[in-house]
Formats: sequence, C-alpha cells, structure tokens
Amino acid sequence: MSADLESFLLRLQREPAVLVTVGKTRGSVPREAGAWMAVFSGATGGAIGTIGGGHLEWDAMRQARESLALPGAAGVVWEQSVTLGPSLGQCCGGALALQFERVDASHTGALRERLREGHAQLALFGGGHVGHAIVQALAPLPFRVTWFDSRDEVFPADLPSHVRAEHSDPVHMAVRDLVTGSAVLIMSFSHAEDLDIVAACLQRQREQRDLGFIGLIGSRTKWATFRHRLEQRGFDADELARITCPIGLPGISGKEPAVIAASVVAQLLLNRSTLPFGD
Repeated sequence: MSADLESFLLRLQREPAVLVTVGKTRGSVPREAGAWMAVFSGATGGAIGTIGGGHLEWDAMRQARESLALPGAAGVVWEQSVTLGPSLGQCCGGALALQFERVDASHTGALRERLREGHAQLALFGGGHVGHAIVQALAPLPFRVTWFDSRDEVFPADLPSHVRAEHSDPVHMAVRDLVTGSAVLIMSFSHAEDLDIVAACLQRQREQRDLGFIGLIGSRTKWATFRHRLEQRGFDADELARITCPIGLPGISGKEPAVIAASVVAQLLLNRSTLPFGD
C-alpha cells in the first residue's frame, strides 16, 4: 500500500470518513480516474490524498464534511458531475465525475483491495543501501514491492506495508515465482548473484514473456561484461536488449543512494504505463 492508503485505513479505525473518488474524465483534468481523497470531520479534520487541489477539492471537502455532520449510516454513495472552467477558478477545460462514499472501519478490507488495484508490482533484488533507499522512495507511490536477498538479517524490522520481504538462497530461484507482469530491479551485493538473476529473468522471458521492465544496477563496463557472459549462456541480442543497464534517468548525476533511488523510481514511473496492475 502507499503511505496515504495506509494512513487512511489506520485513521478509519478510529473515525468515519467520506471517500471521494475521481470517476470518468473528459478532456484536461487535474487528476486521473481512480484518484481519491478521504475526508474526516474529527477534531483534527483534514483529508488524506488529493483529487487535484484548487476549488474542485475544496468544494468536495465541504460536501463531505456536511455529510459527516448529518446522521446516517456508512455506505451511502452519491455522485456529482463537474465541468472545470473559470467559474471554479480552474481553467483545465475538462469535465469529470466525483463519487462520494461514506465509509467506516467495517469497510477497511474492501477498501484495501479496491484502492490498491492500481498498484504496479515490483520485484527488488538486493537489501543494500540503494535497495533501502528505493523502498523509502516508493512509499507514497502506487507500487507493491517484493524484496529479495540471499543474506539473513538485511531487512529492517519494521517493513512498510507496501513491502513484503523474502529470503531466497540461491536468490535467482525466486524469479520463477514472481507475479506475472512484475517489474524487476537487480542490485544484489554480488555480481555473481546479479548475473544469475539476470539470466533467470531472461530465461523466464524466453518461456513466458510476462515480466515488465528489467533493470540492472551498474556501469556500462559491467553490462559489457555481463553481455559477453550471457551470450555464452545462449542468449541472443534481442533477448539481451530487454535488460536496462545502467538504470536511472540519463542526466541525473550523483552516486548517493537517495539520488540513485530518485532517478530509478522516476524511470519506473516513466515505464509504468507498460506494467500491469493489481494483485
């Protein structure tokens, strides 16, 4: 789960809310279909998530709080069609539908499944500094991470809710059980392990063609060496072209783990349209 979804579901255990979700959209709008905001009326008030800001969001929050101030059971749903224009102070020029839904703690399980349907699957191999930084960078974003390492005791004691850690030795054997459509990032502590994981990904692609983005941390020199060794294992140029190495966006310099993580996560977001979503 993203950090916003985790915060929403935790707070929902204590007080009811109105969930506002963007439905169908037309033309230029501030958020995509499926974007959501949870509005509370408790002493601290406030909202979690966003449907785009501006007058659109302010008016949706007003309606949600007015509903929460009235007696009524959770589960009430209503919709509103909105045309964006100068009268709203938002000149996007498009139109959208908003769905309002009163929810409470009894809806937690269903909301968890529904709101994470748009989360892309990522398999992260390597529990080092960059792996930790990538997990942190992904916390507010719509990704579900399965984190692998062959070493014991490399994962933090308190994992974020969007992350599941698995010990695997040999680590490349985990590739065969990855969720269909997973993106893969490879950054283990060992070049030998990296090579075996890449080879396992290529073999799965040859047999199933069901993995998304496959990225390997390292320099062009490292990839040149890997290419030669993978060719010796029988992989051809078209298959090797499926591997991205180095990873990260060109032009972003710096070798600090947080900088690398920011660059790699941005690259994942650019490739997100090619990744399947859901469980």
